Amino acid sequence: MANLYHQAEKSNDKQMQKIIHGLLWNLESNHKEPISSINKTYDIMISYSHKDKDLCKQIYNDLLKFNYRVWIDFDQMHGNVMDSMAQAIESSPTVIICMSEEYRKSNYCRAEAHYAFQRQRKIVPVVLQKHYKPDGWLLFLVGQLLYVDFTKHEFNQAINMLLKEVRVSNSDNTKDDDNIVSQPVHSMSRTNTQSTSIMLPENMIDWTTTNVQDWLTNHNFIQITQLLIDCDGRDLVYLIKYMKYSKFEDILLSFREDALRRLNQHLSMIELARFQSLIEQYQQAKKYMIE
Repeated sequence: MANLYHQAEKSNDKQMQKIIHGLLWNLESNHKEPISSINKTYDIMISYSHKDKDLCKQIYNDLLKFNYRVWIDFDQMHGNVMDSMAQAIESSPTVIICMSEEYRKSNYCRAEAHYAFQRQRKIVPVVLQKHYKPDGWLLFLVGQLLYVDFTKHEFNQAINMLLKEVRVSNSDNTKDDDNIVSQPVHSMSRTNTQSTSIMLPENMIDWTTTNVQDWLTNHNFIQITQLLIDCDGRDLVYLIKYMKYSKFEDILLSFREDALRRLNQHLSMIELARFQSLIEQYQQAKKYMIE
C-alpha cells in the first residue's frame, strides 16, 4: 500500500494515477488506518474551486519552490471525497482559502472551510476573482481575517505577501527565509516590524502608485496597503496633511468607514496607529517633502 501511494504521487500518467487511486480506495476501506495518513503530513492545504484551478496551480507551484509541503486536489479526488478532505485538513496546520463566487457557491468548498475552522487550523484567505467581496457564510468565516488579493497586485507581489502570512502561521517549522527576502517584493508579515531599504524618489510628491505600495508593504502594513492601492505620492501628501490637522478619533472613523466600504473589513486600530507614527517620523525627518 505504501508503494502504491508513492507511485500515485510520482507518476505522470493520469490513467495510471486513477487506477492506483482506485486500488488505494478499495484497500483503505479494509485497512485500520488510511494509507494517506501514514507518515504523511503537510504544511499547507489549498482549498479552492476547480473553476479557479489555473491560478491555484501557480500558487501551488510557487509554494513548492520554497520547500513547503502542500496538499491540493487537482483531480477532484478519487474515493471518499469527504474522508480525503478531512485527512488533508487534519494533516495541515495552515489552510489557504481561495475566495471567489464559485468557491462560495460550492458545497464541498464550504465543507472544507468549516472543517478547517472547527479543527482550529490557521486560515489564510486569498482573493482570486476581481472585485469579489466575500459574503454569506464565507464572510462570517473570514470577516475578521487579513487576506491577500491576487487581483490587486502583480502575481509575484501577491505570492510574497502570501509567503509571509504562511511563514507567520508556520513559525514552528524551519523554512529558508533568505529565499523570501531575495524576491523583489517586500514583506507584509504582521510580526516582523523591521523594514528593509527600498529605492524611492527623494521627494514624496514624485512617488508613483508602485512606490507608495512598496513603501507601505516594506513597513508591513496590510490593510492600509489595500486602502491606498490607487494612491500616488501627491495623494499621500494630501492625506498626510489631513492627518496632521485632524484628531486621531476622526482619522480612525474615516479609515474604518473606507475599510468597510472598500475591503469589507474592520480596520485594525493598531495598524492605523503604526501608520500615523510612521507618518510623524517621516515629517520630522523630511518635512520639506510634504509641506
